[in-house]
Amino acid sequence: MIEGLPMAVPEPGLPARVRIHEVGPRDGLQNEKTVVPVEVKAEFIHRLAAAGLGTVEATSFVRPEWVPQLADAEQLVPMLDGVAARLPVLVPNARGLDRALALGIKEIAVFGSATESFAKANLNRTVDESLEMFTPVVATAREAGVRVRGYLSMCFGDPWEGAVPVGQVVRVGRRLLDLGCDELSLGDTIGVATPGHVTALLTALNGAGLPTDRLAVHFHDTYGQALANTLAALRHGVTTVDASAGGLGGCPYAKSATGNLATEDLVWMLDGLGIDTGVDLGLLTATSVWMADRLGRPSPSRTVRALSHQEP
Repeated sequence: MIEGLPMAVPEPGLPARVRIHEVGPRDGLQNEKTVVPVEVKAEFIHRLAAAGLGTVEATSFVRPEWVPQLADAEQLVPMLDGVAARLPVLVPNARGLDRALALGIKEIAVFGSATESFAKANLNRTVDESLEMFTPVVATAREAGVRVRGYLSMCFGDPWEGAVPVGQVVRVGRRLLDLGCDELSLGDTIGVATPGHVTALLTALNGAGLPTDRLAVHFHDTYGQALANTLAALRHGVTTVDASAGGLGGCPYAKSATGNLATEDLVWMLDGLGIDTGVDLGLLTATSVWMADRLGRPSPSRTVRALSHQEP
């Protein structure tokens, strides 16, 4: 890194601090063609936390045949003792929640869809049926003192249905919060959002009684819009942004979903805006280079490539 870069030039009206919800170990590795050894996953999470990421989504308690890349959740969680970060996990249903609670998990996430096509592909249920399935999961988690995040996918476009009406997203998002979710993460699953669309959706959600401080954004960079969309969300007041170290990830049930917003690219932009994240960009970049070596291919993150002098 060159001393003094990026130069911090704050923009008035932006948040002073942003919490990065790191999804690389779960959303990133679930899309790998090969299964990463559990010891490598554990070291990856330890390294991410040491780089200053305070929230690292660790794994998913899904049936092994659904996502074999994350079939080792029971083995992984005990290896994370001492990690100085929040370690939420994804649970698809009541059985997944039971498995997570048995290991002392304190934060979970459920994964819903704003569209019927993706709900059918991902959960084999309608949108309403999936919400009914989540109802006892969220209630049981809350009774156990567990924090619940609700993911809402296909908020900006669907590969089968095309454009997704803003009102449709608002309706499902409202229901997820009404179930008891503490936070709603708005997913641009196939990366088709643009900044005006982001602002319009956030404004509509606010109008329906969903406060900005309970909203997070989760952008994919399919069309190179993830950072622009993030900036639009920051200007609206959003302070939680999902990202994946090294740009890992996609979605196994939506083939047009390419990589997540790279955490390093996000941190470079936020550092340049004078926004505090608590993340050491050098340590984070070294972690992504380390993981890219384990995966046998270079990181797609432009910042990782620039700082590590990797060829694209």
